Amino acid sequence: MPTYEYLCKHCGERFERVQSFSSRPLKTHDACGGTLQKVFHPSGVVFKGSGFYATDNRASARTSADTTSAAKSATSSDGKPDRKTTERKKESPAAAAAD
Repeated sequence: MPTYEYLCKHCGERFERVQSFSSRPLKTHDACGGTLQKVFHPSGVVFKGSGFYATDNRASARTSADTTSAAKSATSSDGKPDRKTTERKKESPAAAAAD
């Protein structure tokens, strides 16, 4: 059974009460007769594993900005195509797999 925390609006006392899910929340404080309010606390959530980022499973959805930046990185600072990048592009997939 869960433990609920209550706050008395009249006297400010905080206390905990173990109640079942089906039982109704407390309305009045037994000590002073003031109205009660449930206190909620944030819970810590830890996501483990893959699949929790916006970029996951989106390899096929490349934008034109990604393609443009890849083309710019293939040229050297003097404006000539980068030799290593061009050689890699010319190789067939079978030749790359053999390496």
